[in-house]
Order: sequence, then structure tokens, then C-alpha cells
Amino acid sequence: MPLQPQQFALFSTVALLVVTAYFLLGSIPLLTLKHDTTLDARFIRSFYVTYYRFALVTATGATISYAMASRPAFATGAAGIVILTVVLRRRFLPQMDALGNQIHANAEAAIPAFRQIHQRAILINLAQLLGILGSLVAL
Repeated sequence: MPLQPQQFALFSTVALLVVTAYFLLGSIPLLTLKHDTTLDARFIRSFYVTYYRFALVTATGATISYAMASRPAFATGAAGIVILTVVLRRRFLPQMDALGNQIHANAEAAIPAFRQIHQRAILINLAQLLGILGSLVAL
């Protein structure tokens, strides 16, 4: 028996919730790193590359499933997550690359700047998680 549109929407939302929560919980312990080596910078950057890929896929699935389930407000919210993910990916990853290179060149100002980007990414991820949880209540 194939999934009904409402069931597919719920499944997509739960998948997005799991991805967001998993990467949020995984990114917080990375703050214990000093962010003072290129290895730290590359690892954190690769962590976010993976997160943005998973978030893009699951948020796109949620957008489509909500549209199929005739839930335009939820489809719009999920599409907002898709757009936010694309914007963050295009903004944060190049900044992480540039700061990682500066860390390699021993530029002291790069370390707190990289850490700040990392913290902003965590806060945005937390806001997304809270938004997704709020949408589950409304389902």
C-alpha cells in the first residue's frame, strides 16, 4: 500500500527533524575544538557540507510532500528551509574555506572569526529545529 500524501508529509517532516537534530547535536561538541588548525577547519567545513546536503534533500522532500498533501503553508515553510540551506551553504562554506586558509597562514584573527561562523550555524540550526518541531504540533 503506497503512502498517502499526508503520511508522506509526516514522514518527510520526521526525516528533516532527524537530520536537523542529529547535525545540531553533532555540531555542538565540535565547539570544544580550538579551531586553530587547518585540520579543525577542514573537519568542521566537511561536517557542514554533509549537513547542507542532507538538509537540502530532506527539506525538498518535505516541500514536495506538503504540496502533494495540499498544505501550502507547510510547503512554503519547507521551501523556506530549502532556500535558507542554499543561502547558508553559499555563504558559510566559502567563508570557512577562506578562514581555514588564514588559519593555515597563522592569522590570529581567523580563529575567532571561524568560531563565530560555527556558532552562527549552530544557532540557525537550532532555530530550524524549533520551527520543525512547531510544525509537528500543527500537523
